[in-house]
Amino acid sequence: MALEEYRRKRDFKKTPEPEGKVVQSKQPERFFCVQKHLASHLHYDFRLEHNGVLLSWAVPKGPSLDPKAKRLAMKVEDHPVEYGQFEGVIPEGYGAGIVMLWDVGTWTPEVADVEAALKKGDLKFTLTGYKLKGSWVLVRTGGRYPAARTSPDGGRTWLLIKHRDQWAGDVDITEFAPKSVKSDGDFENILAEDVPAVWTSHRPAKGGDAGAMLATIIERAANLKADRAGAATPPAFAAARPTKKDTTAKKATTGTRSSKARTVKTVPAAAPSKKRSTRKTQ
Repeated sequence: MALEEYRRKRDFKKTPEPEGKVVQSKQPERFFCVQKHLASHLHYDFRLEHNGVLLSWAVPKGPSLDPKAKRLAMKVEDHPVEYGQFEGVIPEGYGAGIVMLWDVGTWTPEVADVEAALKKGDLKFTLTGYKLKGSWVLVRTGGRYPAARTSPDGGRTWLLIKHRDQWAGDVDITEFAPKSVKSDGDFENILAEDVPAVWTSHRPAKGGDAGAMLATIIERAANLKADRAGAATPPAFAAARPTKKDTTAKKATTGTRSSKARTVKTVPAAAPSKKRSTRKTQ
């Protein structure tokens, strides 16, 4: 079965990920997404809808708009199509970490036969997303896993490369547009919707850059959650007459809460071409 490997790796009593099923879309356009995933290491999961599932590659450094940059993309198990809308916290087990829906859109093959292109290891396609647009290619390589060449998918090691067109450029899109297209939040906003205490004993990232990043995110998420809880709590003694000192402290605290608790519900703009301004807006 197409999703057998996906289901085998997960305990759906513990993970909020969808169990999913193979769903053949009746839409002419095919769905694609990129999920930014902080697990043992930060990486980007690149997914293309095909034959009722999401073909998936893990891209450690994320997509690049620079045609000279050949980004390593490791083929992983197929995922359910409904996984393409998933954003949240995987508390423990396989893939434990924070998942952000970094980009979504549609993709169009630039080849007549997708199956033949996958078997050959040379899939050309066009993306129409919020952040990723234009012509791209996934190319299979020999890589460091020669034994994988005999596997059903033909090998795990691929390269994700941007073709030269109006959407190519030297903008680092992962830095220029780092936030979610679903919530417009960052990792700490996503984690704050869950229970930060769960990470005390089940931290997916241990040591290194990912571990340091997670420690900072946990602290920020805890502060966000505390601020929200504080803002929702009514005054304990509304009828009491506050002192001047109490009034001053309350104003300072309220100002801090309002600035931190504010959320933005806008959809990020499309990435600029090389000639456009590179001023960071997200």
